Parts: sequence; C-alpha cells; structure tokens
Amino acid sequence: MTRWGDIKKQERAMDEDIMTAVVNAQTLTELTRILQKYKAGKASIERRTVAAENWWKLRNQAEERKKTEGIGGFQAVSGWLHNVIVSKHADAIEAFPEPSILPREEGDKAEAGILSKIIPVILEQNEFEKTYSDCMWQKLKTGTGVYKVYWDADKLGGLGDIAIERVDLLNVFWEPGVRDIQDSRYFFHTSLEDNDELERQYPQLQGRLRGNAFMATKFVYDDSVPTDGKSTVIDVYYKKYSGGKKVLHYCKYVGDTLLYSTENTAQSMAGSEEMARALPGLYEHGLYPFVFDSLFPVEGSPCGYGFIDLCQNSQTQIDMMQTAFVKNTMLGATPRYFQRMDGAINEEEFLNLANPVIHVSGNLGEDSIRTVDYRPLSGNYLEMRTSIINELRETSGNTETSVGLINAGVTAASAIAALQEASGKGSRDATRASYRAYGQIISMCIELIRQFYDLPRQFRITGQLGIEQFVSYSNSGIKPQYQGMIGDTDLGMRLPVFDIKVIPQKKNSYTRLSQNELALQFYQLGFFAEGQADQALACMSMMEFEGKDELMQRLAYNGTMQRQLAMYQQYALALTQITNRIFEMIRAVTEKKQRKALDLYQDLLALMESITGRAAPGGKTAKKAAKLKGKESGRMERARSSAYNAALPGGGR
Repeated sequence: MTRWGDIKKQERAMDEDIMTAVVNAQTLTELTRILQKYKAGKASIERRTVAAENWWKLRNQAEERKKTEGIGGFQAVSGWLHNVIVSKHADAIEAFPEPSILPREEGDKAEAGILSKIIPVILEQNEFEKTYSDCMWQKLKTGTGVYKVYWDADKLGGLGDIAIERVDLLNVFWEPGVRDIQDSRYFFHTSLEDNDELERQYPQLQGRLRGNAFMATKFVYDDSVPTDGKSTVIDVYYKKYSGGKKVLHYCKYVGDTLLYSTENTAQSMAGSEEMARALPGLYEHGLYPFVFDSLFPVEGSPCGYGFIDLCQNSQTQIDMMQTAFVKNTMLGATPRYFQRMDGAINEEEFLNLANPVIHVSGNLGEDSIRTVDYRPLSGNYLEMRTSIINELRETSGNTETSVGLINAGVTAASAIAALQEASGKGSRDATRASYRAYGQIISMCIELIRQFYDLPRQFRITGQLGIEQFVSYSNSGIKPQYQGMIGDTDLGMRLPVFDIKVIPQKKNSYTRLSQNELALQFYQLGFFAEGQADQALACMSMMEFEGKDELMQRLAYNGTMQRQLAMYQQYALALTQITNRIFEMIRAVTEKKQRKALDLYQDLLALMESITGRAAPGGKTAKKAAKLKGKESGRMERARSSAYNAALPGGGR
C-alpha cells in the first residue's frame, strides 16, 4: 500500500524540475484559472455568508446607529433572532450523535462491534464535539457547515491518524452548478499561512513568496487583521479515470511552485505514467475528504441558507419599532417647549425644578412659552410589533413550548416531552440532516481505518456493564477477504461492508424523564413479570419508542431464560424422584422384598419415560406385566424369581 503521508515528508526536501512531470508549471497555471472561475461562480454565496456573519456580530446595527445619530442618536437592538439560533443550537447539542456500526453479513459482526466502540474514541481524540458545535453554529447562521475528514501523517509521532476539523465555507471552491461536491471536476481548499513557516516546511519556497494571484479569505470577517507576511496555499483534489474507476488525486502549491503531487509521486515510484495509473491515488475510497451539512437546501448548490437569511427582515422590523417605542417614551418622559424670541425666559432657571423664581425678559403672555404636544403611540403599533415577533417565532419554529415555556397545568414529563416533540419539527429536521452528514463522516473514518490502520493500535473503551477495557485493533478484519473455492469456481475476494445507524447520545431532561415514565409503566403493567415475556413482546411489537429493539431483545432473552429455568427445575425434581426410587428399590432388594422391588422398577421406568418423552427399554412391557402379575403363569413367575435371585449379592447364594 502507498503511504502518501510518508512520501510527502520525503518530497518536502526535494527540489526537482517538474516541467516533464504529470503536474507541472503549466498545470498550476491552468488550476489557478479554474479556481478563479469557481470563485466567481460562488460570489453570491460568499456575499450572503459574510453578510450573515457580520449581522450576527451586530456590525450592521453599529452602522445604523451612526446613521441615526442626527435624529435621536439611538438604535434599538433586540435579541429575538439571536435567541432562535441559540435555542436551535442547544437542541442540536442535546441530540449529539453517536454511531452504531451494523454488518451486512453475519461474519462481520465482531468487526462491526469493535468499530462501534473505537470510532467514538477516535472522534473524542479529535475533540469532535467542539467541531460539531462550531459547524452547527455556521449551519444555523449562514446555512452551511463544512467538515474535513483526512489522514494526518504527522499525528502520533509520525504513525499517523484520522483528523476531523471544521472548514470555513469561504475557503473551499467547487464547480458551479453541482448539487453534490463529489460531482465536481475539481475541489479546492485554500488557506492563508505564514511565510516563515512555509519556508521552513518547504525549502523550495525560499525567495519565491512574492505575493499571490489568489488571496484566501481567512480574515474576511475582520478587515482590520493584517495579512502581511502571509501567502495563500492551495490544495487541489481531483478525480481521474484509471482502470475503469475514478481515482482521487491531490496536489498542493503556492503561486507557481508545486509542493506535492500524488500523480508525480506515483510516476516517480512506478517508473512510468502507465504503471502509476495502477496506484490507488490519495484515498482508496475515492471521495473528496469534505462533508457539507446544509440547513435549508438550495437547488443546484451543496450549500443552503440559514436562519439569518430567513428571519433577518422580521428582526429588522422589530428593531425599528422598538426604536420608535423607546424614542416615543423618552419624549413623553422629557417635555419640550416652544418659546417666543421676543420674550426670553431664563432656560437654566426654567429647567431647574428646585428654583422657585424664573426670570423673564420683556412681557410674559400666554403665547410666550407653551409645551410641545406629545402624542403616545397607538396600541396598534404594539399589536403590530407583537404580530411580527410571533411571525418570527413561528417561521423559525422557536415557539414557547419548544424553548421550555409550558402551560402551568401540564406537569407530567411525558406530556411536556410530547408538546416539545410536536413543536420541535424544525429542529428535528435540521438534526436529521446533520445526522446524514455525520454518517458520511463515520463512513470516511471507516475507509481511512481500512486503508491506513495496518499496525495494531491500542484503544481504551467501555465494555460490558460499564467496565473499562483496553483493546488492540488493526484493519486486517476489514480488508478484502478471500472466500475460497467451491469446486473449480474461485469465489474471489469479499469486501466487508457496514451500515451506519446514527442515534442521539444525549437527550434533554424532559425526554429522559418521559423515557423513565414509560419504563415505569411497563413495570406496573407486568411486562417484566415472570412468564409475561411473550405477551409483553406482542404488545411492544405494535409500539414505537426509543430503545425498543434493545428492550425487546432483553425481554426475549429473559423469556428464554425463564423457560429454561422452569425446565431445569422440572428436571431437578424428576432427578430427585428417580434417585428416591433407586434407593427404595435397593432397599427392597436388600430386604429381599421381590414384589416391591419389581414394582419400584416399573415405576422408575415409567418416570424416566415421562421425563424424556421416549419409552424406556422394557418400560411399557414391564408396566403391563405389573398390572397382569396375578395372571402370570408359573413359568414366568419362576423366571422372574430366578432373575431376582441372580441380582442379589453373591448371585442369590
């Protein structure tokens, strides 16, 4: 297997002429041209994303305050939309996902079980909960969160491991018009890096960092951050057909300087371009290592729009009306006056309420000074503001019930959970979309494990009953498996394939309480009582609730164990009876009670027949003979006597 990370380390120190390579200087020029084209096609998304992020930071409100300084110097800013996003983010984190890896074939059960245990450890080592939270903020605000799932050859002291990180949407570019990024001919990821660090990692850049034909947008949200001494690094992912399938390739460059190329490396290793085509490319799964998670999808784009796009207009109207209310209230609280120019009143004395005397110049008439009329806003304005607030909350799905404001008459946890469940359709839809993205992330992790986990790695997992365990794992069990031969037919190789089921790891308190109430109801109804497993399973099969499959498995197992226990108890009782018959028969033989010994023998055979369900040797015949013993011939009596005497110690002597 090709270890591209190791090759990369070797090529950092290489200074080669790439003009004759697959990826050369001419290639880089063409790639930059394509990147500029992709950026132009993404211009509207970038404008909307930047505007939404700036609005979130209230920069636009600050500009509005500057504009209104001449007409009152005040601009109200309320947090209704802010609360919507915060509430939706809390819902998402409460439903933080957890993977369950399911095999498609019986023989892959063990591998699926261990993958279900170690992948959460890999995610935890990558601080995935923080990454998930950051991407969710971006998804809710701007409409799209972006993940990158890749192999970091520098991790674990050079052993390498999976890395997962959040990527700024402004720094990735794809072919305009595609709905799925995997359909894009190229995929670009740009970053702005310090020149000193670049020259340290890549000596071939010494003296060649003279500016960029393309500038990354790392600091576009804050134009005050200086970008001097930085250069744009461009990562390009692209797919080529090789051997009837698409192969993923990758190159990295700055300006006109190539830093790394999988195609060039493959050509160098294989000795020819034809042999290089047989190599697997960057990742064997053949996918761009990026996952998009959009909120409200937009046709013809992998991106969506967010709550700021949806509700910004309503929030602006609320703020305008709030500003009017505050200014009107201030006017009512601070009276203003008209004063004639020819009858000057000492303003300082007039406005000082503690001054008993106010001096006036000239004659003082009724029209010398009068109050400016104040008209409070009509209640219609307040109703309109309330209506807009309700519209915003209904549009966003951020109703009172969804944020925890429950009618005082509703106290049962199950009822509260049901109300929240009914009011949280929007959050659940967004969560399901995030779960789909999460499933893609887990799938990529499995494929990277399959490709790179050649050496065993140690993991600390939680085993049965919450006991801490340490396991060693490599990819040998999920590599292509040889299936052997059937007759003269070679069955070839089989690739273990897994399905990914995403379940919520965390729940809100009302959901947990509701689940607890359901469990208590099952107990009170006798679902867990001895002998009720079949009835409980029949009832549960018609129900839907979280954890149903696991509970039904436990009940089925308990029912089987109860039946086995009852059977074993019957066997134990029968064994006791058999033992007692044997001892009684031995005693009868010892006491030379022939008739009683024979009767006990017949009872013993009948008892064994009833236990096993099969006729014991001589059982039915002997039993019939016992019933007819009074009619037996003298010959049979003598024969029986002889057999009895022979069974006595010493052969009846």
